[in-house]
Parts: sequence; structure tokens; C-alpha cells
Amino acid sequence: MIMKKITFFILLLAFVQIGKAQQNTTAKIVIKTPMAVCEYCKSKIEAYIGGEYGVVSVNVDIKKQTTTVVYITDRTNDENLKTALSNLGFDADDVPAEPTAMRYLAQCCQKKLSAADSAALQKPSRRSYNSDNPGN
Repeated sequence: MIMKKITFFILLLAFVQIGKAQQNTTAKIVIKTPMAVCEYCKSKIEAYIGGEYGVVSVNVDIKKQTTTVVYITDRTNDENLKTALSNLGFDADDVPAEPTAMRYLAQCCQKKLSAADSAALQKPSRRSYNSDNPGN
């Protein structure tokens, strides 16, 4: 009888430890998103970042120009979330917006580009193909 109680107690402790190991730790980050100034961009950020792996919740405050993200720490991190916002076309703290993605934002949320950034985004001119001269 005592052996059964000891075995039961050991099994109980093992299950408790396994349950603790499987608990996911979450973290919260508040990211400055100064380009998010309208409801369209708010919904775009919340939908896109909300779909990122490990994200639990997203809330964009357009008055404070911040994005608050709660995420599972063993699935993503602060830098991944900032990069995702940048790839969406928004500045995210110290990570600048991806210039090509900014073109797809609402006009009110686009920032002015420098001359160098603007030139880099220009599409190269299409050259006509001459079948007599394959090098052209």
C-alpha cells in the first residue's frame, strides 16, 4: 500500500513538472509606429501582425501612434515583430519602413522619402528587345 502511494506521488510530481514546462511565457512590447495615423492602417497592422507566428494580441493606438503586441517568447521576439512592421511599410521604433512596401499604404500614412530613397524606387526603363542584336 505504501509503495502504491509513493508511486502515485512520484507520478503526480512528474505530471506537475511536465505541465509547468509546457506553459508558454508571454511578453509585451510597445512599438512606436508614427506613420499609423488612420483606421485603415490600424486594421492593416492588427490583421498582419496578428497573423505572425507567436502573436497573442495586437492593439494599435493611432492617437499615441503606438502598437502594443503580446507574444509568446519562445516563438518570436521584439526584432521579428519590428521587422514585420517594417516589411508592412511602417516605421517601427528604430527600424525604418521598407520603402517599396510604403507605396501600398494609405496616402495619409506614407512618409516623405529622401531623394536617394525616391531614386532607388524608380522602376528601370524597359529597353526594347532587338532580335538582330542579342546583346541589346
